[in-house]
Amino acid sequence: MITTSEILETIEMISQQHLDIRTITMGVSLRDCGHPDVKLCCDKIYGKITRRAERLVKTGEDIEREFGIPIVNKRVSVTPIAIACEACETEDYVPFAETLDRAAKTVGVNFIGGFSALVQKGFTQGDRKLIRAIPEALAVTERVCSSVNVGSTRAGINMDAVALMGQTVIKTAEISQGQGCAKLVVFCNAVEDNPFMAGAFHGVGEPECVINVGVSGPGVVHSALKKCAGQPLNVAAEVIKKTAFRVTRMGELVAQEASRRLGVPFGIVDLSLAPTPAVGDSVADILEELGLESVGAPGTTAALAMLNDAVKKGGVMASSNVGGLSGAFIPVSEDAGMIRAAAAGRLTIEKLEAMTCVCSVGLDMIALPGDTTAETVSAIIADEAAIGMINQKTTAVRVIPVPGKTVGDFVDFGGLLGRAPVMGVNPASPAVFIHRGGRIPAPINSLKN
Repeated sequence: MITTSEILETIEMISQQHLDIRTITMGVSLRDCGHPDVKLCCDKIYGKITRRAERLVKTGEDIEREFGIPIVNKRVSVTPIAIACEACETEDYVPFAETLDRAAKTVGVNFIGGFSALVQKGFTQGDRKLIRAIPEALAVTERVCSSVNVGSTRAGINMDAVALMGQTVIKTAEISQGQGCAKLVVFCNAVEDNPFMAGAFHGVGEPECVINVGVSGPGVVHSALKKCAGQPLNVAAEVIKKTAFRVTRMGELVAQEASRRLGVPFGIVDLSLAPTPAVGDSVADILEELGLESVGAPGTTAALAMLNDAVKKGGVMASSNVGGLSGAFIPVSEDAGMIRAAAAGRLTIEKLEAMTCVCSVGLDMIALPGDTTAETVSAIIADEAAIGMINQKTTAVRVIPVPGKTVGDFVDFGGLLGRAPVMGVNPASPAVFIHRGGRIPAPINSLKN
């Protein structure tokens, strides 16, 4: 039985603490869309997405209006294009990205994910063609997001792919003035049911079509922690856990309702504390509420570990369908507190890397100097992939070398992508290491059978 106090508490979370459904993402399989002819393949892709997702935006808006729950984004993810289009007899995969963009605009979603490749153990011809197309594809489209998985705990790290993705990030930055890099993420241990961009794609083990929901509530957690100020950390962890439970229940409600109305299976609720640039919607503020003078101070990694674990515990109590990434995101440009700390020099890339050992994803939305080399970007990717591989978790890199900018400059990406100070990178060269290529073997903890 839902009590009056619980209803009023939820209303307060929505109206004053930035609680929202960050995204309803429809996953659509394109495995039946392959064809040797480019035009026919594109027509099949466009037709299937627009047919499957034609009611997605309206359904989200109807639920938002009827339930009074903000639903910020409606999105689509598709089978990795390197898989779906590999039978096509073409060297140029940019038309597939343009088709995805056109379909996204037709159905009204703000992003479509899946211009992707999975190369953790090696390349197929389709993988190479897709990666080669990424810079131009992201420059000529508005809503397409791209991801490449270069490593996994089971396969190790494909260092040839790591080197290639460093070059790809630099080229993407050059031809799009950095903007395209905000839509490109490099993964280790990518998950198949992630509803969040830029890394969403519809995994090969997923059903024909599915609804995944991403919930976010940093402001709610921050507000709850204020009520237990000064109390022991185990008390704070319990508060976070109970708050995450309530947030996840709301996500479950919306996901089930969207699934019912669209006639599409419900996949997962992803409870990720995904911040926005808005004041009061910050993961950094949560860490500082726990007692840190500033995010980035000694103790930050410990505080983040506790936060991430408590969020997951609360989520799994609330739903049997928690999945995706589910935890705390630490994107620099999308979190007002992270921006503040980075601008003051209290938060460095090295500290962020340490934090990624215990958070949901990795180095996210970090602006780099325009003269950063491809080898340095590759080495950053390799470091994050190693953290993910050894710790059996998802890690990712979304860094943005900004042409013409140097350390201390600010870059504005607009909207939810926010703004960020350009952060310095270690000047020592990793070039020889990166150019060795090959594969870093899977760790001993991969032998689970």
